[in-house]
Amino acid sequence: MDAVAFTRQLVDIESITGHEAAVGDFLYRELCRLGYQAKKIEVEDNRFNVYATSPDNLHPVVSFSTHMDTVPPFIPSSEDVARIYGRGSCDAKGIIAAQIAAAERLRQQSLHVGMLFVVGEERDSLGAKVANEQAAGCKYLVNGEPTENRMALASKGTLRVELTASGRMAHSAYPELGESAINKLLDALGRLRVMPLPSDPEIGPCTLNIGLIEGGRAPNVIPDYAHADLLYRLIGPSQDLRGQIKATAGHQVKTTFPLEIPFLRLRTVDGLPTMTAAFTTDIPFLSNWGEPLLIGPGSIHVAHTAGEYIEKQQLADAIDLYCKIAKQLAG
Repeated sequence: MDAVAFTRQLVDIESITGHEAAVGDFLYRELCRLGYQAKKIEVEDNRFNVYATSPDNLHPVVSFSTHMDTVPPFIPSSEDVARIYGRGSCDAKGIIAAQIAAAERLRQQSLHVGMLFVVGEERDSLGAKVANEQAAGCKYLVNGEPTENRMALASKGTLRVELTASGRMAHSAYPELGESAINKLLDALGRLRVMPLPSDPEIGPCTLNIGLIEGGRAPNVIPDYAHADLLYRLIGPSQDLRGQIKATAGHQVKTTFPLEIPFLRLRTVDGLPTMTAAFTTDIPFLSNWGEPLLIGPGSIHVAHTAGEYIEKQQLADAIDLYCKIAKQLAG
């Protein structure tokens, strides 16, 4: 198959999270046309994962996997001599094309792999969570994300933190009559910004991003409400960090932890360059699909940007790499 042309076909089908049905239908039809036994795994109304195996081996040792959804906005495909551009070109529609092309090559060599393409990775990993309840019994899962064709030694986790402060409204001319929720929140954020965070010589540092701040009523009103959303990238268990965050934020704000995706160390393959993924993936939600590995073409540094692209050479190299990895895992 022509992986460049197939990538462009996928990119040209809008599949922003929640709207994956069209690209899922396209993949299902193409996999059936290629002779795979494909099925749709319903996630919710008009949303489904796609799983395919060769009729010659319905219980493969290795499955390839990545996601069909993209972040907004939709950007149609284009290309030049070296690159394919467009939304999802590297995250992760080029990876879908490389995995299918690798599966086709392996099938010609009588090695049959499964392929799992899921919805919702960019928002809540709902597709992966549903797929985990219907695992195919494979021993290894090769997950695709943009790692520039390097094997991930580990994937940092995510800890989302919400801070909420309450105060008392008053006329801004008489601040002594009120109690500023924004001041309380800013004090807490100031302490958290300078709080020491753990680091690992191999994995790197735990990092903090203050992603959202909101609050107040008007410039002439002492604010009675303020809120902030924070995100920590984890390099280990979160229990001690949670306690430190809560103590440092202090009693003047309410601290909650609405989401955690754990830090993971991952299996590697001898002879391939390695990296640490500072981002999270569907892997923690696919624990029943076998021992995970993480590798894919494209750079995470251009994913989610207006100029997202994938190098054509990396796309071609990824096909070779997926074949090599599957052969080694399958023994």
